[in-house]
Amino acid sequence: MAARAHDVAAIALRGTRAAELNFPDSPSALPRARTASPEDIRLTAAQAAELYRPPTTPPTTPPPPLALPDPQECTSGATSTAGRPAVFVDEDAIFDMPGLIDDMARGMLLTPPAMGRGLDWAATPTFLCISESNFKPPA
Repeated sequence: MAARAHDVAAIALRGTRAAELNFPDSPSALPRARTASPEDIRLTAAQAAELYRPPTTPPTTPPPPLALPDPQECTSGATSTAGRPAVFVDEDAIFDMPGLIDDMARGMLLTPPAMGRGLDWAATPTFLCISESNFKPPA
């Protein structure tokens, strides 16, 4: 709404071509001020803001709470929605989770492997000698 009011005032003060509009694709849809007086521009900007006010919706009532199933139905036997019995898969037993977690904890206690033996940092070159004669100007 305020952006539309700004556009109306900008058009009234600078004209359609020179005004920097928030909505440059719709200057013809905006109302025009009759004169360049500040009161007339304010009135027209307020009218434009009211034209583009979003519709107010009445407050909605919260939805009713969901109905919980009867506890007797839950204990009568686990079946899926298709009528087949539900199957329980023990993933802890499949992946041996207690043993896996123990192995991970033991792995954290190990020292990391040493760097390769025989590597001498002093023997490695630390710079390259590059002369200007090696460079050719681009063609």
